[in-house]
Amino acid sequence: MKTRIVQDEPAPAPEHRPNLVQRHPLVTFFVLAFAISWCLLPFGTFLPPGPLVAALVVISATQGVAGLKRLGSRLIRWRVGWRWYAAAVGVPIAMAFTSIGANMGLGAPSPSWDQYSAWYSVFMVFGLNMVMPLFGPLGEEPGFRGFALPALQSRRSPLMASAILAALVVAWHVPLVLIPSFDLAPIELVATVAVTFWYTWLFNHTGGSILLTLVAHSAEGVVNTHDLWPNGVSETREAWMYALAWSVMAIGLVVFDRKAWIAAPRSATDLTVAETETSGYRPSHGVRG
Repeated sequence: MKTRIVQDEPAPAPEHRPNLVQRHPLVTFFVLAFAISWCLLPFGTFLPPGPLVAALVVISATQGVAGLKRLGSRLIRWRVGWRWYAAAVGVPIAMAFTSIGANMGLGAPSPSWDQYSAWYSVFMVFGLNMVMPLFGPLGEEPGFRGFALPALQSRRSPLMASAILAALVVAWHVPLVLIPSFDLAPIELVATVAVTFWYTWLFNHTGGSILLTLVAHSAEGVVNTHDLWPNGVSETREAWMYALAWSVMAIGLVVFDRKAWIAAPRSATDLTVAETETSGYRPSHGVRG
């Protein structure tokens, strides 16, 4: 008589319940970025690396090593064509000199160029902006453009994504207006809104290169217009001219390159974050893009 062998079915693996960070990575990123950057405000200190640290924490928790590698690949994405490097450096400098010229045309005296007594100081400032996370460019770009913008564009048009990001980036900068030592005029927040659209346009046209937005942001900080006219009407008017110049630039990009604001290229989006926020957590080995 044959004996029937009965094998027990393997027990099903316990269901993985995503935590709050995995369910809402984009929201978590902004909460962390604000919390880190603002945590020392009672002591008069603002921490620019907040977005960078927040992006690293959220990506590590939701996408693992694959996500960090993808962020790193965006940061070193340099094969984009020489004209984009020219635009990344030339446009911010052109905006600065346009505002300076407009200010002088409206009656401002010749500016003081004492901050550039050594010609090589321009390259020193640019280089430090590129590599020092305690400065604005490197502290912001991997987070705002490297993580937040691709996630926002995954489910929205570049125009809507830029509008949302601009509002949040402006809110993040507000303490710099309220703390006297930072000497940021409220009108400069308008320039922050406008430049956000410029960064999106550059980011999307270069296949999602953080490197190019980092170059552009670093070039923007080369000319410190605050020190050209110490205090007074001329300094205030220059801030208005700077905001106006960037606003005209942003409006021009939207009007004359309308197709660029309808849909972002796949290389400039992050479908992993979009899928996570709509249908639950996805393990890191299933990352697409």
